[in-house]
Amino acid sequence: MKNTQVKTRDKEPKVGARSLSARIMSKQHRVLAIHDISGFGRCSLTVALPILSAMGIQCVCVPTSVLSAHTGVEGYTCRDMTDDLPGVLAHYRALGLQFDAIYSGFLGSIRQIEQVRDFVDSFRKGGALFICDPAMADNGKLYPLFDDAFVREMRSLCAVADVIVPNQTEAALLLGRTYSNAAHSEENTRELLGALQGLGALAAVLTGADNGQGGFGAACIDSAEDAHFAFAEKIPGAYSGGGDVFASVLTGALTQGSALPDAMARAVDFTAAAAKITHERGGDPLHGLMFEELLAVKS
Repeated sequence: MKNTQVKTRDKEPKVGARSLSARIMSKQHRVLAIHDISGFGRCSLTVALPILSAMGIQCVCVPTSVLSAHTGVEGYTCRDMTDDLPGVLAHYRALGLQFDAIYSGFLGSIRQIEQVRDFVDSFRKGGALFICDPAMADNGKLYPLFDDAFVREMRSLCAVADVIVPNQTEAALLLGRTYSNAAHSEENTRELLGALQGLGALAAVLTGADNGQGGFGAACIDSAEDAHFAFAEKIPGAYSGGGDVFASVLTGALTQGSALPDAMARAVDFTAAAAKITHERGGDPLHGLMFEELLAVKS
């Protein structure tokens, strides 16, 4: 697999002249992760923090909301953190923190999308990579919390990202297309990736790619407009937080300096391995992927 690099955006000189695989600023890599945190159910920050930490990366967490369990679990409690985010941003500015990457995931409102943009504007000046997972839909449906106005704002956030990581449903919504759960041909996937990149991001990674031969994985396109594919064995089941596992490994690998196709392949392999373990042990899909032992500290 060739070492493909993503060019920086000419209209954004503040990003600097370095590629995705060369934006290294600190002795230990540091990622700013802006997601909700759900105490039960493996998703969002309860996935990003352990995965990035196991990859040797300092994960600085900015919770957008605090939940007892993710929203798929009946009876969950939720505390919105929107009013706290400006203070977090001001504190990190005062500390003079710098980040190798900014990684956003589930955001609960249009106001939070605007706040993420504030974080990006503040910390991208040091050359941080912005990876946006537009977590708002799955299985052909927009999450009940959101509406068309939210989709429009998320589209605008994706336009300023270096890398966007939508699933098939989110890709359709971002592009204003009708969702189809049919397997896409390689030609159709390439067209879809090009359209996603046309939203403004330097690169797009599309999850839920199906090769029609029992393989399931992802596809990506970079600033050189080269499409790449990565597949693993398709494991039965739809597991909560699987996309968060994938995007967290992808973010970590990019932060470590991997080229986009290599980072994507690594994320596909890790997610597939976690899905296999979970399926073999009869794990409840609602509880997420059993990825923990793949991070085990060696004795």
